[in-house]
Formats: sequence, structure tokens, C-alpha cells
Amino acid sequence: MSIIDQLFDIGTSTWLDDLSRDRITSGNLGEIKASKSIKGVTTNPAIFAKAMSAGTAYDAQLAELKAARSDVDTAVYAMSVKDVQDACDLFADVFAATDGRDGRVSIEVDPRYAADEARTVAHAAELARLVDRPNVMIKIPATDESLPAITATLAAGISVNVTLIFSVGRYRQVIDAYREGLRQAAANGHDVSAIHSVASFFVSRMDTEVDNRLETIGTDEALALRGQAGIANARLAYQLFLDEFSDPAALPAGANKQRPLWASTGVKNPAYPADMYVTELAGPDTVNTMPEATLDAVIEAGELKGDTLTGTAEDAQAVFARLAAVGIDIDDVVSVLEREGVEKFVDAWQDLLDSMSANLAD
Repeated sequence: MSIIDQLFDIGTSTWLDDLSRDRITSGNLGEIKASKSIKGVTTNPAIFAKAMSAGTAYDAQLAELKAARSDVDTAVYAMSVKDVQDACDLFADVFAATDGRDGRVSIEVDPRYAADEARTVAHAAELARLVDRPNVMIKIPATDESLPAITATLAAGISVNVTLIFSVGRYRQVIDAYREGLRQAAANGHDVSAIHSVASFFVSRMDTEVDNRLETIGTDEALALRGQAGIANARLAYQLFLDEFSDPAALPAGANKQRPLWASTGVKNPAYPADMYVTELAGPDTVNTMPEATLDAVIEAGELKGDTLTGTAEDAQAVFARLAAVGIDIDDVVSVLEREGVEKFVDAWQDLLDSMSANLAD
């Protein structure tokens, strides 16, 4: 049994946070699935921007799209959808074996729509229609404007990966949006047992922002708190998950819990253990989506600590109390991270559109 299998036995499913045409056509994704026990795949605009900006793997499809005079938005999503379809097919066996919990592949709505509820809802439905696979998950950011879009998309019977969550307060709103979406889905006649959702909590970005502020403060008390905010934040989110989903009556009959997903799990500070956002966030009913470097670091370390989530809320709250005492304004941290999170995806997507526009015009 591999270390990733052991992690799965604790309750954490491992998904790969990367996808490209090269990974699929070379057989690399299938090899990683078989040898490293990954159970799904997540993507985002930055991942696709990187994939499509390198190499020649997309050239043939791009030539077809150019001949068809496709506009750049249509072309980029056609290439993204093809990758997601192929990945969904590769993970169809995992999807079947886990009754839909795993074997999932995520694709994100256009990040430029993050402040536009109607366009987010319409694009989510369009992506679900285009991919046309039961194991696709549509990623929607947890912005104020997108919370109703999450509800509406779930109400249409579409599984959703809610992304860019940075705070427990926002996560509570996401849970409310999920519950309401399932209630509406049931009322609309959808089989709620077929609808799955994850709530993607970003971890390392929290530490990066907080650590920078702690270093600016510079006291011994502040510096001693570096590298603790991200894990504490996720552990508090997990306690909220336990509290909110402990009563089966809180959801329609047959509905699934919305599992927490730990994202941004590659360490940004090389001084930290490369596997810390995995070993310190292992527990029942969770997902950890990892870049391949983090996945390999976990395998190389070869050691887990068991369930490191259950019963940790009190200590996590104490970390936040100490952060506040040295002058860290967590509300401001979260505000900055949410704004920058959307901006980074928009910038990456716009850069990709600009480069593809040039290719289509050649």
C-alpha cells in the first residue's frame, strides 16, 4: 500500500492539480493515476494558460479552429474542454468505484465573470453541456457575486467545485449556498445523490500573506507564528464542516456532504517541509489537490501522522488569537487574498487569450 493509499484510508482523496494535452497524449496522466493512486484532477485558468503556451500539443486542434474561423474565447475553451473530456474518461473507473465522490475533473468558469452572477450561471451550464461527462465539476469562485450562481448551478443538477475560499466566514456562506442549491435541485426533480461538491480552501497563500506581515512586524512573538496561519485556518474550516454536516436532516434525503478540499498545497517557503499541507491536513471526508511536486514530496517522505484534523479546532483558534495579539488583521488578509486570487486568474486567462488571438490571426 502506497503512502497515498494510506492517506485515502485516513479519509483524504488525492487529486492532481494540473492538466495538459501533453500529460494526456503521452500517457503521463494515466501513469500517475496508476502508480501514485491519484483519484481526480483539478484545473484553473493559470494551469491552462501554462499548458497552452508551451510546446506543440495543441497545434493540430488550433489549426482546425483557425480554419473554422473560431473566435478566441471559443477556441481556448474548445481546447480546454477536450482535455477535460479526455481526463474525465480516464478517471471514469474511479468515478464508478467511488459512487461519484472521486474520479472528478474540474474546469473553471471564465474568471472575468467573477463579479457577474448571470454570466457565471450561463457559462457554468455551457461548460457542463460541452464537457458532457458525469464526472465533471464546474469551478465557481466564492466571491460575493458568485454565491447565488453556486446555488443556481447546483439547482440545475450540476456538480460544483467552489474555489478561492480563504476564510471560515466565507466558507459558512458557501455551505449555505450549497444547501439551498440542493433544496432547489430536489424541488426541480434532480437526483441529489448524483450531485457532488467540494469547497476549495486555499492554504499556502494564507501563509504567504500572513508571513510577510509577521516579518514586517518583526518581533520575536510575531516571527514565531510564521507558517501557522494556513493550517490553522483550514483546521477551523474543517471543524465548521463537522458542525454543519453532522445532522443528516440538514440536507435533502440522499444528498452528499460538501467535502472540504485543500488547495494551494505546494509550499511557497522552501524552509517549510514540502509535504506539510498534506500531513497536517489529513482527515475523514476531505480532498487534497496537489501539484505533482507536492505529490512526489509526500511519496518521498513516506510518513503520515494519521488524522491531523479532528479535534484540532481549539489549538487552531489559539493560533488566530496569537496572530491578532501581534497585530495581524485576518479580515484584511482575506480581503487581499480574495481580490488577488481573482486577479491572478483573470490576468493568466487574458494573457492566454492574447497569445491565442495572435495565433488565430497568423
